[in-house]
Amino acid sequence: MPVAEGQTVAAGAVLIELESTELRAALNQAELAVQQAQARLRQLREVQAPVAEQALGQAEANHAAASRALARSRDLFAQGFVGQAAVDEAQRAEQVAAAQWRSARQQLAAARPDGSDSALAVATLEQARAGVEAARARLRYATVSAPVAGTLIGRNVEPGDVVQPGKVLMVLSPQSAAGDTQLVVQIEERNLRLLHLGQAALASADAYAQQRFGAELVYINPAVDPQRGSVEVKLRVAAPPAYLRQDMTVSVDIEVARRAAAVLVAVDALHAADTPAPWVLKVDGGRARRQAVTLGLRGNGLAEVVSGLRAGDQVVPVTAAAAAALADGSRLRPQPEAGP
Repeated sequence: MPVAEGQTVAAGAVLIELESTELRAALNQAELAVQQAQARLRQLREVQAPVAEQALGQAEANHAAASRALARSRDLFAQGFVGQAAVDEAQRAEQVAAAQWRSARQQLAAARPDGSDSALAVATLEQARAGVEAARARLRYATVSAPVAGTLIGRNVEPGDVVQPGKVLMVLSPQSAAGDTQLVVQIEERNLRLLHLGQAALASADAYAQQRFGAELVYINPAVDPQRGSVEVKLRVAAPPAYLRQDMTVSVDIEVARRAAAVLVAVDALHAADTPAPWVLKVDGGRARRQAVTLGLRGNGLAEVVSGLRAGDQVVPVTAAAAAALADGSRLRPQPEAGP
């Protein structure tokens, strides 16, 4: 293992090398099988095909001679010079020569480039070559390389350990294509309409909540996670702080819009804020009046009121229990400010 935890590696760098003696022997065996198949194909083309052609010529000559001998025997039998036994023997010899001629012709046809023996030899060679590729692929499995550039943040194996398929050997924190640090954040899908690429953001790690750094929205996942009802987004951090670590919990404020002279109300004064009909308790002539409002942007504990309230209106911030006891029209009495 030529790498250590905390080391930055390039894509393709060797991380782990497994014992490969047996795999290399299998590759050598497969390469020898290819050589054997190539030699068999050469033997077929350089030796067997010419020999089969010569054998066919010899069989043709023998068959022609046997055919002439049979014709002579039949003529002599017709003239009474030989008996039936001689004719039968000549006919048998002619049939044997004909069978040998047919066999030689078939052997030559099989040995030719378009014949069955050649096809079998070529198929055997291709099979041996495929065996070499398979052996090479298995040998490549013995070398574990970095799929992408990144930083090694975990190593769960040491030299000499026996490993099994499926065991996590190392953990690599990948870099983006440009080599920048990225924040991966889950955003509620109801806010998807507010997001677009290039938006600026401020982020902070929960471990360093008072230290904020800039980021930029560079990716919005086209799919929604049905289990969590959220959308994954990624933000590029051009100048990451030194304390930022892989898998840190971060909080991100994305600026989705900017309003001038907006009317704001504290979130803790809103009722049914996540429904289509939010409302507040507005102070009207010393009484609490239920007032429907239309909300706009939200953030940092405040919500924009598009309609329903004007600048300077007072609202009653109450808990859920107090809201149930405080009916519309209830008289309000100002409380004195607490002393020092």
